Amino acid sequence: MYLQKLRYSEKTGMKEELDRNRIPRHIAIIMDGNGRWAKKKGAMRIFGHHHAIKAVRDAIEGANNLGVKYLTLFSFSTENWSRPKDEVEGLMALLVKTIANEVPMMMKNNIVMESIGDIECLPQSAYNQLIEAKEKTASNTGLKLVLALSYSGQWELTQAARRIAQKVSEGKLKVEDITQDVFADHLETRGIPDPELMIRTSGEFRLSNFLLWQLAYTELHFTPVLWPDFREKHLIAAILDYQKRERRFGKTGEQVKS
Repeated sequence: MYLQKLRYSEKTGMKEELDRNRIPRHIAIIMDGNGRWAKKKGAMRIFGHHHAIKAVRDAIEGANNLGVKYLTLFSFSTENWSRPKDEVEGLMALLVKTIANEVPMMMKNNIVMESIGDIECLPQSAYNQLIEAKEKTASNTGLKLVLALSYSGQWELTQAARRIAQKVSEGKLKVEDITQDVFADHLETRGIPDPELMIRTSGEFRLSNFLLWQLAYTELHFTPVLWPDFREKHLIAAILDYQKRERRFGKTGEQVKS
């Protein structure tokens, strides 16, 4: 049923079907399937990562054209450091090259680059390229592209707990004053609204330690498309799926409608 709906919406004028007043303000994407895509081609995993760049560019430009304000891409998790050394080194080299190549596009389209995660763990060349890109695009006022690098939800929650505990021990914060809002202010994503829509490619149905706090009431969209094949039409299909849903936040449908 899901695939039939997806094919149908891709065959019709999807952009015309979109309700421009209900475009998600923040979309997060778990970009999954690069390795499997490469395996299908009889190639090494890094081959899939190289061919994923087109998908990244399509997602960024598509989100920007549709008026999305924040786009968070799960680029490299803390767990990914345990992958084979050759793959990690290849990914880091690709990261440096990709960021450098995409900065002109971001400047042209008024896009801001931001990051979340333990970026100090990145190789120096990747770290320097990321900081340079963030500085160059900082004055832009359009789409905020957030790269989740050396990031995991459990790592983020642990870091937030440590920051709060430190403030309590120093007398800067009282235990009874710790609220959900206070906790959120100590997360990597402070100042960034929670995603309304999360997309995961490759047919996997799990969060993989991604934005565990922020996805509490996010609408989840899973597609069988492997990430290197992801294009703007798939982004639009996900938004169409999102727009068909009723977001209740614990309320009844009648309460939401009223």
